[in-house]
This record gives sequence, C-alpha cells and structure tokens, in this order.
Amino acid sequence: MGPHPAVAAIRLAVRRVLHDVLTDLQRTSASEPPQTPHPLSPTHSSHPSHPPHEQAASPLVLVACSGGADSMALASALAFEAPKLGMRAGGVTVDHGLQPGSDLRAAEVVVRLTALGLTPVDSIAVDVGRDGGPEAAARDARYAALDAAAERHSAAAVLLGHTRDDQAETVLLGLARGSGIRSLSGMAATSGVAGRYRRPFLHLDRQTARKACMVQSLAVWDDPHNADPAYTRSRLRHEGLPALEKALGKGVVEALARTAQLSRDDADALDTWAAQAETTVRDATGLLECAKLYALPPAVRRRIVRRAAIDAGAPAGSLFARHIEEVDRLITGWRGQGAINLPGKVMAQRQGGRLVIRQG
Repeated sequence: MGPHPAVAAIRLAVRRVLHDVLTDLQRTSASEPPQTPHPLSPTHSSHPSHPPHEQAASPLVLVACSGGADSMALASALAFEAPKLGMRAGGVTVDHGLQPGSDLRAAEVVVRLTALGLTPVDSIAVDVGRDGGPEAAARDARYAALDAAAERHSAAAVLLGHTRDDQAETVLLGLARGSGIRSLSGMAATSGVAGRYRRPFLHLDRQTARKACMVQSLAVWDDPHNADPAYTRSRLRHEGLPALEKALGKGVVEALARTAQLSRDDADALDTWAAQAETTVRDATGLLECAKLYALPPAVRRRIVRRAAIDAGAPAGSLFARHIEEVDRLITGWRGQGAINLPGKVMAQRQGGRLVIRQG
C-alpha cells in the first residue's frame, strides 16, 4: 500500500523540483570550461590530488522552515526524496524576534528538522526594520538570512513552502495595489540569484500540506500573525477570500493561481520585447528619444521607462505605477511640464525631444 494521497502529492512535487535542480547543475557544469593543470603542477600521481573526504560533496538543498504546516510538509518530503537522488537535505529557520518566545520556537523547529534527518540545520535570528511596513520588512530580513545561509553552505537551492492559496492571496494584493500585470503574476516557481529559490507547492493547496503533516504525525506551529487582522494578508486570508468564494462560488483560489501563471507568461514576453526595443529608441549619446518611445505600445514603452528609472537609482520596490504614468506623460502628453521627482532622488524631464532620467 502506498503513502497517503496528500503525502504522495507533496513528495511528487518535491521530486520534480529536485530533478530540475540536478538538471540545472548539470547544465552549469557542462558550460564551464575544463580546468587545465598549472604548468608546474604534476600531471600524474600515485595518490589522488584530493583525499576522498575532500572530493566535491553531493549537492545540498535547504528548506526554509517556520514550523508551520506548509514548510514542515515540505521538509518531510525533502528529507524523503533527496537521498534517493543522491542529494543532501538541510534546513534553515529564521527567528524574526517579533513575538515573545520566538527563540524557543526556532529551537523547536531545529529539533524537528534534525529528527527528520536534515543536516545541516541553522537557526538565524534577524533584526526586522520598518521600511515598507512590518510584512515587507520581515520578508526582506528573512530573505537576507536565507541568502546568507545558502552562500555559507554552498546550497544548490532553497525550497520555500508557498502554496496555491498563498499565490491567490499574492495576486489579490497585487490587484489591490493596481501596479500592473507583473504584480498579478504572483510568485515565480523559480526566483532569486541563479534560480536559488524554488517553490514546489504552488500547484498544491494549503489543506494538502496540512493533511500530509497530520497523517505523518508531524507537529506544526500555527503563527498567530497569520490570524492577526492587523496584517493585510491575514485579513485577506480570513475575510477577503472567503467573501469572494461566497459570492462567486468555489474555485476562486484555483482561478487566481491560474491568472498568476498566465500573467507571468505575458509579463515575461513584454519584458523581452522591451529589452529588445530599448536599443532602438536611444540616440547616439544613449538618451531616450521621445518620438521613438511614443511609437511603441504603452506596455513596452513604460517598461523601458521603468528600467531607465531603476538604472538611475530609483528603488524598484518604491517605484509605483503612478510614478511611471507621470513620466509617460512627458512622452505622450507633452505640454511643457516640469521635471518629475521619483523615489531615490531621481528626476525625469524632457529636454530637446529627449527623456532624461538621472539623479536630481
């Protein structure tokens, strides 16, 4: 008799991602030029150049684990699947220090991950700032800690436990911000430097992960912040989505997740188009020509404008659709208006038919 369907589902999702990681590693290895020995180095030896314990270890994959049902289910699946593929499995838990006893919770997660057979297992305490609000600040601190852990252990990938429900919430949050199709594309299955972050559960719902923990008798921790109405995502999860399902019927979460994938495909295509078009709308000095920008479709033109603003020093996270719309009017609705101030002390203005974006 095979495993419970929920357990089988999470293991299959992780197995597919691990295969992808191995494939990417093989491609990277194949693209690297072979190393030639130093002219003064011996080319033959009766002993290996490195003792066996110094030979390259099997690739390590880490799981980011809060102790919640999603990440514990992910950790259990990684612990089961990684050895079968000749890979090592480790874990990282981040202590945000936002709740009393958070250090004890982190220590408990370390014990649970170690019991699953994961090694190494790190617990990292971080200081959460205030930029962008509490949720954004906690996220920034968390990813910085995960990046550091991945670098320290030379991990091939870090698995994240975001589910289809999380994806649906992300799409709705993007819709509420009104910041364009990229925000509707939600979370990517692969992201980060060199595809470091992988999200195996984006096609699985939250209940599947919780069921997998229950049938495997895995203890889970329910973060009280997830039920705190002070947080936007919490209100959306417990009030917004249930209201949508009541009004529109079941299937809203699946539809939103599908919208995310379709939006991502469209956004990727437009980004590629904009990158190719940018070289054709600059003059010999590298300045953007307004007449040529005007001839482009708005979605392509605004991507070029946004990229130019970021290159000039505007923080991507603080650059909103309204900023780009104001700059776009310098191209499409020129009436002699003055410079536009952008985040990061960046200024955009029209001069002699050129769009100049620079530090103010």
